Amino acid sequence: MPIKKRGTGLTAVADAWQLADIDVSASYPIRPYTAVMAELAKRIAAGTMQCEMVHGEGEHAQFSIAHGASMAGARATTGTSGVGVTYAFETYSPIAGSRCPIQALIGDRTLDPPGDFGSEHTDCLTLRDNGWIYGWAQDAQESLDNSLMYFRIGEDPDIMLPQIVAMDGYFVTHIAQDYEMPDQEQVDKFLPKFNPKFRLDVKNPVIMGPQIEPEMGPPLEWDRHVVMTRVKEKIVEVTEEFAKVFGRNYAPFVEEYMTADADMVFVLQGAHAVTCRSAIKYLREAGYKVGLCRIRWFRPFPDTALAQILTKFKVAGVVDTGTSYGAPCAGGVLSTEVKAAMSEVAGKPLIQSFTSGLGGETITHEEFFAMAEMMKQTLEAGKVVQGGTWVNFNDYHEGASQINAAKTEAAPSK
Repeated sequence: MPIKKRGTGLTAVADAWQLADIDVSASYPIRPYTAVMAELAKRIAAGTMQCEMVHGEGEHAQFSIAHGASMAGARATTGTSGVGVTYAFETYSPIAGSRCPIQALIGDRTLDPPGDFGSEHTDCLTLRDNGWIYGWAQDAQESLDNSLMYFRIGEDPDIMLPQIVAMDGYFVTHIAQDYEMPDQEQVDKFLPKFNPKFRLDVKNPVIMGPQIEPEMGPPLEWDRHVVMTRVKEKIVEVTEEFAKVFGRNYAPFVEEYMTADADMVFVLQGAHAVTCRSAIKYLREAGYKVGLCRIRWFRPFPDTALAQILTKFKVAGVVDTGTSYGAPCAGGVLSTEVKAAMSEVAGKPLIQSFTSGLGGETITHEEFFAMAEMMKQTLEAGKVVQGGTWVNFNDYHEGASQINAAKTEAAPSK
């Protein structure tokens, strides 16, 4: 029987990895991801989990260890955060290119400078073009569930790609929450044993990762592109099967909240969606017809799903919690991707870019209120009133005080 637990996003992923019966996990400590490896080490030492844990001398080594283990046929995991993500950068494309479906947990963290250890999506977004599949979990339950779904998708014989279970550092990695841990029978029904078509075997030698002639490169790159396009169909299939086995329903690509009659929507990913939903309740009471579209997958990017959903609205405010200095319209990576996805879509909304929640800062109700007010100004003007807005730095605050007053008046009735 499934059991109710209270723990963090990291302990939830440790539960998922134990249920998935991983063979090898490679570690190197860097906060805020470290606790997942500490949890695995405790379980292995106590004899409740069978897994070989290998400690690398750095992030480059730990991803290389997981790469080699996957080549040998093991279900392998690893993880990192912040500057650890960039230290291992050389390994990502070879892992994906050799079709080794390892799973990495990234508890995101701001890069240096400022190096303040706070949550920020920039680290994980730096590897978006290396052939890994990934998205952000908003809470502990989704962290566990995503891990199981990602194994199933990435290890599919038609896919064979590595995955990143991304989560906001501290907000999800460290805050205890209630979640449900499925039983082993459910997981075994959903997730088959890892059985790659090719593996390193002295009795059946194969060459993996060789150097190739220049003319061999383009077909290889084309194949990687084709495989990534197939992932979208597999996401839909696996998400539907997950709901049947575990009874938890997720939107395959984009989760909507209070969008039925909305003129405006926030578009974001990750744990700040929790605060956003709360802010939307107050905004609705203040007369703002606003909703939320939370993106569940970043790679592959849900361009088709977004094109179908966002045309229902007049203004979309994309909230970046990462940086991309010099990007178009002074926006971030998410904003740029959303605009690219909608560029050829008829009836697309006005798209406003916001940057907030950097360095581990919470995006407060007041900041969501200020963004909603600017979206309202855009709606009334029929054009984007200001592109590339960094909240609390070059934004407009008119109207935020009115929303705060509505919030204060509504609070006693709750």
